[in-house]
Amino acid sequence: MISPKSMHTFHIPVMGLAYTIDSPIRVAQYGISSVISIIDDDLMEKMNAFYSKKFNLPYKEISKKDKDYRAQRITSYLNVVDAIVREKFSKLKTELSESKLALENFMATLPNKSSIKEGISNVLDEGSTLKGSVLDYLEKHLKVGDIDVNIMTKVDKNNFFKGEQLPVEFNDAHASLRGFANSNLNSSVVLSAGMNPRLYSYFENFNDFFPDREGQLKKKIILKVSDYCSATIQGKFLAKKGLWVSEYRIESGLNCGGHAFATDGFLLGPILEEIKNKKEELMQDTYAIFEKALSLKECIVPERPLDLKITVQGGVGIADEHEFLLENYKVDSVGWGTPFLLVPEATSVDKQTRALLVNAKEKDLYLSGISPLGVPFNTIKGTSNEFYKQKRIDNNKAGSSCPKKYLALSKEFGPEGICTASKIYQDVKLQELEAKRFGVTADMSKNAEAKIIEKACLCVGLANASYLENDIKIKGQEQGVVICPGPNMAYFDKEVSLSKMMQHIYGNGSVLSHINRPNMFVKELKMYVDYLKNEITAISQEVTTKQIKKWVAFRNNLFNGISYYQDLFQAPISSESENIQKELQFYKEELIEVTIPELEAV
Repeated sequence: MISPKSMHTFHIPVMGLAYTIDSPIRVAQYGISSVISIIDDDLMEKMNAFYSKKFNLPYKEISKKDKDYRAQRITSYLNVVDAIVREKFSKLKTELSESKLALENFMATLPNKSSIKEGISNVLDEGSTLKGSVLDYLEKHLKVGDIDVNIMTKVDKNNFFKGEQLPVEFNDAHASLRGFANSNLNSSVVLSAGMNPRLYSYFENFNDFFPDREGQLKKKIILKVSDYCSATIQGKFLAKKGLWVSEYRIESGLNCGGHAFATDGFLLGPILEEIKNKKEELMQDTYAIFEKALSLKECIVPERPLDLKITVQGGVGIADEHEFLLENYKVDSVGWGTPFLLVPEATSVDKQTRALLVNAKEKDLYLSGISPLGVPFNTIKGTSNEFYKQKRIDNNKAGSSCPKKYLALSKEFGPEGICTASKIYQDVKLQELEAKRFGVTADMSKNAEAKIIEKACLCVGLANASYLENDIKIKGQEQGVVICPGPNMAYFDKEVSLSKMMQHIYGNGSVLSHINRPNMFVKELKMYVDYLKNEITAISQEVTTKQIKKWVAFRNNLFNGISYYQDLFQAPISSESENIQKELQFYKEELIEVTIPELEAV
């Protein structure tokens, strides 16, 4: 049975800057946890004004004239979200206690094995007065969805005030953390994109991240990690500071939305298997370090390890996969991101972009180089951002005006940093390329130019959808919308209600029209095989022994992953097992055919 503490076995991960910016306001009252990106304080300030007006809450604009405006804006918006969610949750419980139809519809969206669904049924079977008994039960057992936040640790630009560089605590990620820490929320911060030691150390400044006398944490830490090794390294680093990681969130390296951090050929299934087998070891080893650190700080020391969750996300699309992840790998929750972009009740997407997603096919979804971070980025062809970017290129005005500068992380031209998607940066790089054009071939020059001008302004493009959806005025240069669905989007082709999507997740209906959707593990395998082939063919410099060894290890890891899946699906786990075996063999043979340059020289 599912613990009454958690109403659902899925969560909605962070998506872009805007797509989940207000998801808790939309879905938290139903017990659904979701994640808000807290990178863009400008977006949060505008959403604060929008929702304060909508719900008749007091609002006072926070000006950029205050040097700590970023943290203050984040705190203010999160407090508004929290207040609205609590109000909506209270109203929902009253509605469910007064309307049997509303209660039945609500129960239809819960997991089939839900203890809450069973408990409500028992109350109704007892023949008690609906309003009194049901409301009493709901008050005791219903739990609002978590209002979690995300900080991309690499987005930690230095900031300046009146021409002088501010101390490190005013860096973007540091200010974001302070904004969350000072909020009223009792929830978690999801740290993604790798370890930032300076940021991790900054957590020590906030008491909410340390256990109270009951061993409870008001604010928790979730680490998005790629494998067990990453979990142990980061978890122990934080434990040495007396900080407990409450959840490790495993995400597919490639079969995901947004930035794709590829592993060295390690596939999701084997990664989850190792973490499942070593979870207890991880808890005990980390607790020993955690206990010692708290003692040295003369803080309250819990008698035993705190709760630790393992969750997973990336490419799941049907109820069978959802259930398999829960049962086989014993995860606590499964992240459903991309499919929710087609649920207007859950995510903030403008109509034009949502229509683009509805019509997306496999060929339209691709791993791009548009991110200024230099990390592969999952996106879709035909966005309005792509249109405006190409229009500037055609007019010999490549690059963005760069109004927000969150990704102005290159220090190539000075300490204040510059974004590789900005016009200033691209102008310089194109001039440098022009000066070198006599020393390279035409194709090499063309490829180099394409890499410079393909960068997109994510700071604006990933925020515009919320402005368009809510009729909030957009100022400055036209950037259009960037959206970052995973490859899974190709198999979802219509807008659906929140209720229908929840029933789809739990196997009580289906929102899919396509019957040829590949298994999530097979899809990821294909992406990794393609990734390796592209890495080899795209190399433009002389191949080094180190690079060859890396490719060899990458391919061997894929072979090991295929063997793992062949054993896993040897038994008839599902009706798809036979098809999965055939596809695994196909990609194994394709991988055998991959030629690694100068392999004999190793």
